Amino acid sequence: MAAGNWTRVDEFILMSFSSLPKGMQLLLFLAFLAIYLVTLLGNSLIIVVTLADPMLHSPMYFFLRNLSFLEIGFNLVIVPKMLSTLLTPDTTISFLGCATQMYFFFFFGVAECFLLATMAYDRYVAICSPLHYPVIMNHRTRAKLAVASWFPGFPVATVQTTWLFSFPFCATNKVNHFFCDSPPVLRLVCADTARFEVYAIVGTILVVMLPCLLIVCSYARIAAAILQIPSAKGKHKAFSTCSSHLLVVSLFYISSSLTYFRPKSNNSPESKKLLSLSYTVVTPMLNPIIYSLRNNEVKNALGRTFHKALILRNHMP
Repeated sequence: MAAGNWTRVDEFILMSFSSLPKGMQLLLFLAFLAIYLVTLLGNSLIIVVTLADPMLHSPMYFFLRNLSFLEIGFNLVIVPKMLSTLLTPDTTISFLGCATQMYFFFFFGVAECFLLATMAYDRYVAICSPLHYPVIMNHRTRAKLAVASWFPGFPVATVQTTWLFSFPFCATNKVNHFFCDSPPVLRLVCADTARFEVYAIVGTILVVMLPCLLIVCSYARIAAAILQIPSAKGKHKAFSTCSSHLLVVSLFYISSSLTYFRPKSNNSPESKKLLSLSYTVVTPMLNPIIYSLRNNEVKNALGRTFHKALILRNHMP
């Protein structure tokens, strides 16, 4: 119902990359489709291989499998709708669809922050307490850590999404983004959002900085332990076990920090779209590639899995 300049919004229009020529949008569609398929394939292979190969049943690969599940979910929430906005003139998304997309975006984003911190703790235990590692990171402990990583996403996503979508919206319903992120949707609100913005800023800082602090502390202890190893070969071997995770953490935090912690004066909608692509589209594709190319155990397991699959295929009637 309308009240002054307020109106009932039943759907939103995602502006996406509508300012670009149609030819450029088609090229982007093909590029993002390729990245999307590589992301799904790469993360699915990580899940299958870490489940099928007994050599990869350690805690490290248990958490890597959780990360791959998370990346697939993250991509399914964002990319299909973005691809449709590039290919079809209808770029609308329903009110419920927008809220659902935002909810799962927050959920997977928060879960990834805490899961990366859990993976850093796993590396800390493996390097600093190698003899006690199997006892400390037993099946029960790793399951609890996984649940503790996924759980914070529920309250954060529930509070932020329901609060934002309880506000009245202005006559315009154009979201200047390729998905329903909080800042562009918040600009359409016709009410005082000061308390919500304070909550969003404080919540984002806590959700991002607390896991980041845990990661920094873990790697500080890891660095100290590696420096005490007398041989260069031992140092290289210890560092190689956590280099892939460190690279994934760097990609995620650098891209998300540049998106959400830049001054507003330097944060145009178009630049934010480009930065958002880095952690919503590109990083989920790079994660399985990084863990595959930089990890001999994963590469060897992939070879064994494909070899077994070929043998089974050859023996089929």
